[in-house]
Amino acid sequence: MAAAVLSATLVGGGLAPTSASAATASSPDSTCAPWTKAPVAQGFGTLENLAFDGRGGLLLSETNVLGPGGALKRLTPDGQRGTLVANVTAPGGIVVHGNTVSFTTGNSPASGFLGIKDGTISSVDLDSGAVTTVATGLTMPNGLERLPDGTFVASRDVGPSTTLTAVKPSGEKAPYAPSVTSTNGLAFDPTRRALYVASTFTLASTVSVVDVDNPSAQPKVLTIPGIGPLNSADDLTVGPDGEVYVALNVAGSVVRVDPDSGATCTIASGLPLSSSVAFGSGPGWDPTALYVTSFLGTVTRLTA
Repeated sequence: MAAAVLSATLVGGGLAPTSASAATASSPDSTCAPWTKAPVAQGFGTLENLAFDGRGGLLLSETNVLGPGGALKRLTPDGQRGTLVANVTAPGGIVVHGNTVSFTTGNSPASGFLGIKDGTISSVDLDSGAVTTVATGLTMPNGLERLPDGTFVASRDVGPSTTLTAVKPSGEKAPYAPSVTSTNGLAFDPTRRALYVASTFTLASTVSVVDVDNPSAQPKVLTIPGIGPLNSADDLTVGPDGEVYVALNVAGSVVRVDPDSGATCTIASGLPLSSSVAFGSGPGWDPTALYVTSFLGTVTRLTA
């Protein structure tokens, strides 16, 4: 919900310092050929996140900012629209694991600012459609990732505490990588055994590289050129090339970041209020293309 709270954050003086002192030097955005943009869909409500179900569906977290009626929507490659889960309050991150889709609820700026613990992690079985609650008592859970041991990590980028929360398979909740603040997009890299964390309202736009085997250690930090809140780093993903792709919400662009060198490159711009990114997966979706959602209710395909 980066753009929705940007002005309030600036007015309230809520800018956070860079999340860790081990930040790499900011590298100028290097020149690279822009990717080709093509519209996939429009006319949805505010889209916060996306994921592919592996069965030909693109899943979308849709929020009605004017009232109730949030849902997990499903879009097929031929443009057919459906609803996977109806009546979801402020859905956030989506994670697909096997036949299960997990997602956050209660991802509203009001809950973040007021510290209301009405957020949950819920799951839906793709075979039966049954919905279960995995965890309750979370405040504005925004991004979501699932680690190999079954632990969920949820982010929060608004309020007095903007760190990560881990929910273990037992249901126990605990702080996770506590030095990282203004947390938003999350993506696990199995090759490096790293959790990438985008920070939205820090003075500089950063991606923290958290060692999942030692999450309390000070993470390496990758810096994206530009002023943090005016970029508003949102969701991110790891590409098949091992690079990290970050949606910059307010800047309306997508940046590629080399997790080893920290070099950055803007692959697409002119994407107003872009909120999440993922490479295609499953029947009918191009695995070499990057799909981008926006708060304007659009889905765009980027191809190199």
